[in-house]
Amino acid sequence: MLKKTVAGLLIGGLGLGLFSFKTENERYFDIAKNLDIFATLFKEVNTYYVDEVTPGKLVKTGIDAMLKSLDPYTNYISEDDIEDFRTQTTGQYGGIGAVVGKRDGKTIVQLPYEGMPAQKAGLLIGDEILKIDGLVLDKKNSSDVSKLLKGQAGTVVKVEVKRYGVEKPFEVAITRDKIQIDNVPYYGMVTNDIGYFQLSGFTMDASREVKNAVMKLKEMGAQKIIFDLRDNPGGLLNEAVNISNLFVEKGKDIVSTKGKVTEWNKVYKALDEPLDTQIPLVIITSSRSASASEIVSGVMQDYDRAVLVGERTFGKGLVQATRPLSYNSQLKVTTAKYYIPSGRCIQEVDYSHRKEDGSLGKIPDSLRVAFKTAGGRTVFDGGGVAPDVEVKDKDFADISKTLVNKGYLFEYANKYRSEHPTIPPAKEFSISDAEYQKFVAFLGKKDISYSTSVEKSIEDLVKKAKDEKHYDDIKTDVDVLKKKIAHNKANDLSRFKPEIKELLEQEIALRYYFQKGAIEASFDDDQDIITAMNVLNDPQKFQGLLKSNPNKK
Repeated sequence: MLKKTVAGLLIGGLGLGLFSFKTENERYFDIAKNLDIFATLFKEVNTYYVDEVTPGKLVKTGIDAMLKSLDPYTNYISEDDIEDFRTQTTGQYGGIGAVVGKRDGKTIVQLPYEGMPAQKAGLLIGDEILKIDGLVLDKKNSSDVSKLLKGQAGTVVKVEVKRYGVEKPFEVAITRDKIQIDNVPYYGMVTNDIGYFQLSGFTMDASREVKNAVMKLKEMGAQKIIFDLRDNPGGLLNEAVNISNLFVEKGKDIVSTKGKVTEWNKVYKALDEPLDTQIPLVIITSSRSASASEIVSGVMQDYDRAVLVGERTFGKGLVQATRPLSYNSQLKVTTAKYYIPSGRCIQEVDYSHRKEDGSLGKIPDSLRVAFKTAGGRTVFDGGGVAPDVEVKDKDFADISKTLVNKGYLFEYANKYRSEHPTIPPAKEFSISDAEYQKFVAFLGKKDISYSTSVEKSIEDLVKKAKDEKHYDDIKTDVDVLKKKIAHNKANDLSRFKPEIKELLEQEIALRYYFQKGAIEASFDDDQDIITAMNVLNDPQKFQGLLKSNPNKK
């Protein structure tokens, strides 16, 4: 019986080997055949198409379309785009250190980074750049402008600037430098004993910056810490591992990766002594916290090391690697899924099984699997990392969105900056009711018309009623409703005054104290931070959340 079983296994193994060999040969033939088809097709199009084609552009379009059918994270990086990709992964580039973009067709300085060449040379938020080294920017897009401003450290770029409150344009000479974008744009104290820091990316040295921020906060008296990962899109895997290691014991599993190339599969452990495994920690997440930020928040949750506050994270459980291609180009390709200590993968979208129409589906709740944290709490895979305390993203009023989108808050903040040389510290700054009325008067000459969601619903109702010949029956009621809505909209600047004031205060603080000012100005109205503070200030609630089971499907 044993001999028969062994023989059966050997035969089965041999048969499987022959089958695999045959299948692999067929696969290689299929690849060669389709590459040949592509090459001959391209040759025919290039020869016979009615208009001239640009070979590089045409092939890139084909490559991009092919990779798009896989997932959004597998990308072709051409030689021209390598520098931008390097900036994304290292946070370094040669330039002036400012966010510059288009606004109503104008090239506007949106944020000079504090302490960097643009700020040192005197550029202000709201400055319009008319020329760069004598070149007029009217027909240049944001990408063109960015390339003109970037350059080797030590070189000088001259920009002609038009500024609010200054009669004539003037020239500013800026000496470019090596720019390092901070992963931790802010750390500071929100109360006497609660420290706060924000992590915006996972480029090189992110873990060193986080370690430094935590140490500085403890020196400033922090006995509890808020770790803000909202809107963090992720980045380098090793930085996520190192940051997690700061708060969990040496030797603990942090994350494992599993993909088709099995020799690349790896378990990443905490290799160093931690910085602090005891300090009470709250991590804030949003629906745009993705990838590496989900690893950190997931690890902290799996080890019951931190309470998570905010929204369910994005749900990207995929790992990318770069592969060199010919002519200095590269391929960024998804090679594996990652799994956090509980064993769960938080990938939400299934890219491998598209529907017939090409659309993608999310993993349904019924197929999500339950896992356990170190302390026995139930957590689920397949849908991002769920917070322990949910805080809904603030839904701003339509009038507030209009003032932001039309640039009126931005414009008034520039006006305010030109008329007020200084303001109090950002945490203390607030605009008076009299100042708010000046802002309302400023808006008197602006177009602040907008359609509310209710108005859009009424228009849909009217259209449907007309199509079905019922409009005459409801016309009187619709007219009354429209008048009520118009009356309410006229009072929106008054009704939503606290919300609009808060946004305006943040915009103004940005002019004087840059990114740090906007963050500090938001402390008193940020529901995520307020909730995090409440959790940290209630030790019984904090410990209860780490022992209870709030995460449900």
